[in-house]
Amino acid sequence: MKHLFLFIHFITIIGFSQTTESRIKNFNLEKDLGIQGYDPVAYFTTNKAVKGKPEFQHNHNGIIYHFSSNNNKALFIKSTSKYEPQYGGWCAYAIGKTSEKVKINPTTFKIINGKLYLFYNAYLTNTLKLWNKNESILKANADINWSNLIEE
Repeated sequence: MKHLFLFIHFITIIGFSQTTESRIKNFNLEKDLGIQGYDPVAYFTTNKAVKGKPEFQHNHNGIIYHFSSNNNKALFIKSTSKYEPQYGGWCAYAIGKTSEKVKINPTTFKIINGKLYLFYNAYLTNTLKLWNKNESILKANADINWSNLIEE
């Protein structure tokens, strides 16, 4: 029985590390930092992009998030799937249009059905405006494309 417990524990650890490794590979990160240090909860609570602080950080399965307050950090820990950005924090428009992982501007975002979507916005190109012109088709494509892009 002891050996069975150790085997199950070992398999669980291996499964967790693979999940963490694949998350890190799939997420848009800068030095393991998600959303370039912006607070994922603030998008929902203030409808603004708010820069987080390193003293309020949390590592969720290999992705480090910064928060603007301990309260936001606690909200995130309580419901990570609610606050994490869709498509690994890559540009939602690019995922839907061309199935490419494109960097984002964390101040360009949209919340759709309680989920956070981020967009590229630089050099006179704001992909949120393009997304809004054809959101339903782009979102449906992005959902399919993202499931094909995820590396196990």
